[in-house]
Amino acid sequence: MMNGGEFMVRVRRKEVVAAALPVQEHWLPLSNLDLLLPALDVSVFFCYKIDIPNGDGDDQEEYFRGFGSMVRALKRGMAEALVTYYAFGGEVVSNSAGEAELLCNNRGVDFLEAQADVRLDGLNFYNPDLTIEGKLVPKKKNGVLSVQVTELKCGGVVVGCTFDHRIADAYSANLFLVSWAEMAQSKPLSVIPSFRRSLLNPRRPGFYHPSLDDMYVPISSLPPLNPPEPGADHLISRLYYVSSEQLSLLQTLASGGGGGIRRRTKLESLSAFLWKMVAKSADVMENADKKTCKMGIVVDGRGRLSSGDDDKRAVMTTYFGNVLSIPFGEKIIDELKDQPLSWVADEVHEYLKAAVTKEHFLGLIDWVEAHRPELAIAKIYSSGSSDGPAFVVSSGQRFPAAKVDFGWGRPAVGSYHFPWGGDAGYVMPMPSPARDGDWMVYMHLLKGQIKLIEDEASHIFRPLTSEYLKLADFPNPSPN
Repeated sequence: MMNGGEFMVRVRRKEVVAAALPVQEHWLPLSNLDLLLPALDVSVFFCYKIDIPNGDGDDQEEYFRGFGSMVRALKRGMAEALVTYYAFGGEVVSNSAGEAELLCNNRGVDFLEAQADVRLDGLNFYNPDLTIEGKLVPKKKNGVLSVQVTELKCGGVVVGCTFDHRIADAYSANLFLVSWAEMAQSKPLSVIPSFRRSLLNPRRPGFYHPSLDDMYVPISSLPPLNPPEPGADHLISRLYYVSSEQLSLLQTLASGGGGGIRRRTKLESLSAFLWKMVAKSADVMENADKKTCKMGIVVDGRGRLSSGDDDKRAVMTTYFGNVLSIPFGEKIIDELKDQPLSWVADEVHEYLKAAVTKEHFLGLIDWVEAHRPELAIAKIYSSGSSDGPAFVVSSGQRFPAAKVDFGWGRPAVGSYHFPWGGDAGYVMPMPSPARDGDWMVYMHLLKGQIKLIEDEASHIFRPLTSEYLKLADFPNPSPN
């Protein structure tokens, strides 16, 4: 496999894009669910196939004028989108209690134009640490959102974004990305975001189930982070694809052989398989037979909080902010290794049941209120050390890559990139752009865990390549 990461990126221009209309400066408090997020930045990127004409003269000039017009369309669309998505144009500051708040002051979005001396079909998508991180997605230095548009030497374009997770979850970011694309094409907005924090107000009096004390913890109760020992295993990022046939087979095995008694979802099935793999990778740990392995699954609460209320459901589908919970299961490593996939999938289903309810999310809001202003965090984020491995799965099946069309076609590939900095790993499956039914899977796991998965499940998790994405079929060679 070619390296695909040895290329230079040159930033040609940097400016700040603010909302097209004046935004009245105001403070927007973070909701109790926003306050559960540490200061994390999330990246997402989209790659577009655009030809450089082979001929000389007018065609060449038209292309280079075209790239400039693309950048202008992106900036214009951004400025117009920020009028309604003003949160992405603000700044996060701390209040007197030490909690984060959003100052909506139309500070704007850092917007970078760059050029990379690499072809689209030469990018090593399998190893985003090499090609995406620090090259095609920007490092956010100011504000809430940063954008980088990179021209490739084949004519392709990469649009990369990095945003503050405290302000938006992936659902909210997806709303913005689609709206930005609509504005770039001078189309009407299909969704107007809602910032009504009252939708997530705590109850009076509050109440929460004691199990939340095991799911979330005050940051002050965590032990201090120890620097990694020399030569210690470390987290790396990889991108794979899983065929629809393999997903169906995993689902059949996770459902107990297809008898139809308990049909597990594809997400539950894939997650259960990864739980077994990560547990098996821990065999090298000292006293592995006494260790446990934790796996969390991110749950979106929008539909749960509006259960039975059609009016609230309509508003929650447009709510911009974090509406997430991360329940997790914890099992003895040997148990996960020895039991069949159907047993592990049953365990996944059971621990999820308690978190997919309206009461769970209302209780979580009340739990945060009871602990404020103490900062808190999902327990599994800080797990994954000497106690045994831990990781989180977050479904990206609603990732709207096909709708992020700025006027020059749908992206050839798009993905989230989230090396989140916790002790635990992170996995996000998304729809494949190359073949209906296939999944693309972003993994941020320990190097040893990745090695075991590749050694024992290479027939399931196959490296994401330009050949699979059919990128070489389109761009013409760059002129000399």
